[in-house]
Amino acid sequence: MTQLWQPPLAPKYTQASDEQLVEAINARRQELGSSVVVLGHHYQQDEVIRFADFLGDSFKLSQLAAERVTEVGAKAVIFLGVHFMAESADILTPDDVAVILPDLSAGCSMADMADHEDVVDAWDQLNDVIDDNTRVIPITYMNSTAAIKAFCGEHGGAVCTSSNARAIIEWALRGGDTPRADNEQIKVLFLPDQHLGRNTAALLGYDVHKQTCLWDPRHPEGLGGNNPKTIAQSTFLLWKGHCSVHKLFRPEHVDQIREQWSDVKVIVHPECDHAVVQKADMTGSTEKIIETIEQAEPGTRWAIGTEVHLVNRLSRQAANRGVMARILSDCQCLCTTMYRIDMPHLLYVLDELAEGRTTNRVAVEPAIKHWSLRALDRMLQITGAPPLKTSEPA
Repeated sequence: MTQLWQPPLAPKYTQASDEQLVEAINARRQELGSSVVVLGHHYQQDEVIRFADFLGDSFKLSQLAAERVTEVGAKAVIFLGVHFMAESADILTPDDVAVILPDLSAGCSMADMADHEDVVDAWDQLNDVIDDNTRVIPITYMNSTAAIKAFCGEHGGAVCTSSNARAIIEWALRGGDTPRADNEQIKVLFLPDQHLGRNTAALLGYDVHKQTCLWDPRHPEGLGGNNPKTIAQSTFLLWKGHCSVHKLFRPEHVDQIREQWSDVKVIVHPECDHAVVQKADMTGSTEKIIETIEQAEPGTRWAIGTEVHLVNRLSRQAANRGVMARILSDCQCLCTTMYRIDMPHLLYVLDELAEGRTTNRVAVEPAIKHWSLRALDRMLQITGAPPLKTSEPA
């Protein structure tokens, strides 16, 4: 597991004014030119996102990085995001391209909830209790470490995003790469976000109370706190993980906004609790939420259940078209680790590059990269998307 720790910055970075930082960053960007590509995630704060060449979600940005560095001959990618996103970019870009995270302490609590050793232990326990006619296929959300993506790739599973989770899980339930035999049962071990797994199971028509169980790797009694009978009855084994941002939205928030705005439409991310999703009018990925608000009719009112920086950006843009949009709850629903990426840290890594030093590089080991690519390639094959353009065989 990568140690996410960032040494303190020198006073010239921490004591500089915003104006000085903007001027210095722009100067370094001009000096470095096309040798550097800067990627910005939707959840990033405005003061930093303005320096990004591309804005998007984690996988989209990683794909863009792989295409762009080839087009312009870039030698470095700076990811304004969190650690697992930088890992994904390193997996998809050529080996001679350095992927840099401005602050190495910008991790993801959800990704960290699925530790590789815990997943291996769970896999062994599961295979000890299932019968010969049962097969477990691991599926991991994109918001996971490279080690977990590699585990799924090596064990016949795949990666999914919030927008294609249904298609990937349907593929798994059919048996994955090996079609399900007539008398065979398939179970899905879904990592690391229990809520996306539960919401997708419900979307597929499964009873989330009877056909899913929660796997708690820290449960003292083993089997994730379950017994063999519970596991036998469950089609979905949901890892006990969650997004710290989307977990903050609660069902009563939906009730409260409907009391304020009787005509409101509520759209939430599928990382939200199932009870919140049930009360909402719509659920969708980050890109789906953006698309919905951008296409909303003037005069409509929306409450959005996702990260506050993105919601504020969407709200300002929507107001120009006569659309009222606000965050579902007034709680501080921000990604605190994403917030670690700021102008001082961005300037620091740019200065280092300009002086011939590559600092804060995020590099994935070759074996992990190989199996991660296998899991990602399966996802693209299942969804009919173009294959990855890498030196690795599919």
